[in-house]
Amino acid sequence: MDKKLTEELKTKLEEQKKSIEKELETFAKKDDIPKGDWETKYPNRENGNMEEEADEVQEYGNMLPVEHSLELKLKNVNSALEKIKSGTYGICENCGKKISEERLQAIPEAKTCLKCGQK
Repeated sequence: MDKKLTEELKTKLEEQKKSIEKELETFAKKDDIPKGDWETKYPNRENGNMEEEADEVQEYGNMLPVEHSLELKLKNVNSALEKIKSGTYGICENCGKKISEERLQAIPEAKTCLKCGQK
């Protein structure tokens, strides 16, 4: 893969990272144990309005899978950025072959080639 494309994809990954972290910050707080973990903020249930408190608890429950999904995507983005630093970016984690440029342009955090990703 040429250096120009790698730099373009690195920039795209860094922008994704910022966007994901910004979205997570709206409803979660960073928790570094384990590293890179986020914790959905539990609602303050001391306002005296039972219906409002129930809605907040329900919203908390709804945000947990969103948090998990965003954390996973952020982990994959960070992994791709680390691979760029180490010079192993664009190599399939399953078969060791190069991931196509088209796949990386569509999904810059891809860990596998298209063939292995379809298995």
